[in-house]
Amino acid sequence: MKRTLLITGLLLLGIVAGAQTRKPRGELMYYEVHDGDTMFFDTIEPTWCFPKGKRMKKGDWRTYYKLVYNFNKIYPYALVGKKMMAQVDSTLAADVTKRSERARYINNVEKELLKLFEKDIRSMTVTQGVLLLRLVDRECGLSGYEIIRTYEGGFAAGFWQLVAKIFSQDLRTRYDPDGKDIKTEELIKIWESGQWDAFYFSVFMEPPRKTVIKTERLDSKVDNKR
Repeated sequence: MKRTLLITGLLLLGIVAGAQTRKPRGELMYYEVHDGDTMFFDTIEPTWCFPKGKRMKKGDWRTYYKLVYNFNKIYPYALVGKKMMAQVDSTLAADVTKRSERARYINNVEKELLKLFEKDIRSMTVTQGVLLLRLVDRECGLSGYEIIRTYEGGFAAGFWQLVAKIFSQDLRTRYDPDGKDIKTEELIKIWESGQWDAFYFSVFMEPPRKTVIKTERLDSKVDNKR
């Protein structure tokens, strides 16, 4: 009997000790005391509200979800590309006086871009690559074909246009915010309004994964020594 009581007592002491050392769960809340009453406060995450419109079919919803997912991943590259293109144009206008200097500088820029982004671009799907071209067109005002022709020349532009045709793409196609790209343009407006995280969460019920780009500026410089 005594042995049973001893074991029971030890078990009770263990339970009490465990209860005393158990870590508190949950999060701290703000509170205020008014007239002796304590009021607690919490923050509710904002949620994007969709306007009432025409219902989408299942296939349309899947296509839209895919667009939202791809846009979240790809758009930061287009924004960085816009900044880098402006830097290249500024450098060419200010520091380049000879055709040979331009060629060497563009060649150095290409090597640096490959080093920075080749791994990321190779991991993109065809759909993401096409979306990137259209977003670059929107941000920079030049189609993929025009970008190649401007910096590389007509022959290179024609070659890559042929490659694009093999994959049923057209580098000459322009961004159309009122037509083919109207849904992409809506996503850009949401991004620019600062509501992107809340909107993405309302679609996927999880916060968006951020695309991290190491740098927004190029280190390549014009070589005037030769």
